[in-house]
Amino acid sequence: MTQAGHSMSKKNKRLILSIFASFLLVATIIAISMGINSRKNSTENDAAHALLMTSCNSTRYPDLCYSAATSFPEAAEKINSGHPQAAILNNINATIDAINSKKIKAEKILNTKKTKKRQRNALKDCLQNYKSSLADLDNVWGKIQSNPDNPRLQEREYAESLTTQVSSCQTNQDSCIDGFSHSLFSRIFRKLFFPPKEKNVGMMCSKALTSIKKLIEDNKASTVNGLKSTSRKLKDESDGDEGWPEWLSVTDRRLFQSSLLTPDVVVAADGSGKYRTVSAAVAAAPKHSSKRYIIKIKAGIYRENVEVPSEKTNVVFLGDGRKKTIITASRNAVDGGTTYHSATVAVLGQGFLARDITFQNTAGASKYQAVALRVESDLAAFYKCGMLAHQNTLHVHSKRQFFISCYIAGTVDFIFGNSAAVFQDCDIHARRPNPGQTITITAQGRSDPNQNTGIVIQKSRIGATSDLQLVRSNFSAYLGRPWKEYSRTVIMQSSISDVISPAGWHEWKGTFALNTLYFAEYENSGAGAGTSGRVPWKGYKVITDATEAQAFTARNFITGSSWLKSTTFPFSLGL
Repeated sequence: MTQAGHSMSKKNKRLILSIFASFLLVATIIAISMGINSRKNSTENDAAHALLMTSCNSTRYPDLCYSAATSFPEAAEKINSGHPQAAILNNINATIDAINSKKIKAEKILNTKKTKKRQRNALKDCLQNYKSSLADLDNVWGKIQSNPDNPRLQEREYAESLTTQVSSCQTNQDSCIDGFSHSLFSRIFRKLFFPPKEKNVGMMCSKALTSIKKLIEDNKASTVNGLKSTSRKLKDESDGDEGWPEWLSVTDRRLFQSSLLTPDVVVAADGSGKYRTVSAAVAAAPKHSSKRYIIKIKAGIYRENVEVPSEKTNVVFLGDGRKKTIITASRNAVDGGTTYHSATVAVLGQGFLARDITFQNTAGASKYQAVALRVESDLAAFYKCGMLAHQNTLHVHSKRQFFISCYIAGTVDFIFGNSAAVFQDCDIHARRPNPGQTITITAQGRSDPNQNTGIVIQKSRIGATSDLQLVRSNFSAYLGRPWKEYSRTVIMQSSISDVISPAGWHEWKGTFALNTLYFAEYENSGAGAGTSGRVPWKGYKVITDATEAQAFTARNFITGSSWLKSTTFPFSLGL
């Protein structure tokens, strides 16, 4: 069968199963609705009503759910309602349809309308985010429909992978919307592109995430019961395979154990390598590879914007050891771009690794949002890397990442985004901003309480660059502020210098998110680590229980025991 034929067959199969799943969901809703509307048996009415209310209350939008479920005036005779996966598949399909609709609309505007540079860039950002969401949702849909009673849901790494992919759907939608916030005209354009009465993609992503979380929790409960009698281990606790992603074959694991010293290609600005630019080397990398493609980048300054697309998996950027390998550019929001589009290097392909590379954006403090590195790669890791810019230096956009022995410097919200990111043994330094600016190290973007995301800074050093030290009294610096409603940031076992203000944390705007955020500190040291003068917000806390802190270790927060070993980088799984 040709590749096109195979793709069409897959689509037809998905369509048929989608119709079947939708039928089961509608059938279930009708059955429940029938129980509510029927007057023959009040006991059955109450039971059906309670079942529907319980199901809808588990979502973030219960009124919308209940309204949809009770909008069927007709009743069916007898319907099989014992397939919870049908509701999940239907939610995912509905979300895919909504995203496709927005994607078509964005493409039509780009192809037929004259728009300004900033709005065109924002629309292109949306298309990239939609592409990522569609790939993630299609992957999750396929895994669930192929085996509705999939026992692998009981494996923590597998379940977290599904949650990560659906969680990214909401993040991508937020990223799309945020692209229209850089000017008054952009905000007006946003209202036209996202009319209030249109299907809200973000809400649909949230519903899909809620249903996935419930399915996993139900399986987790049955797993716990099973462990009581069988004493079997979960996958991430197994001894023989610890540290390897579940999708790697034994052969590939052996290959991954080899050191990162033998490159596939060499990049050298002076022409001594196969390529002169990093972008050319990335373009030559194989697609959807389970083997590492190592790009050795010789010392030098590479002035280019680089993107590692989603189809380029397991790409490695290997720098020149102690010699400086710098990738630098100067895109920014002021000159007609967007925050998302400003990244000097953007990484999307799964399993990306970087060692001894400096990612830099030289736009400067006056250009505001100017990203040095944006990461959307799942299971990505960075070792001995530098991220240098001013505002919005490092965009940990989505998925799961690990940073070890890195140097990150910036001014405002310079580590931001909505991935699950753990930083260990890193030097995180505030630098001198523009007059009147307030320094904030983090701005975490968790917009849904079910998202498994957050920023964790562990066993690191938070301080100031030399240019800030000289004028430190002129500026206030904080550990972070809440970019989105459920912002989550944890600083633990780190050294915090007195550059950080006694309050520790800063509001975003008024009382926004102060009750719903989760900002925490655990066993920090240094002149700026005292917590007696910290903010009195409901969402802030000082962790005193090691068990609670364990939830934010690399082992638990990014399922590190299942993949960090394969990076060959050093890491710590616990406290």
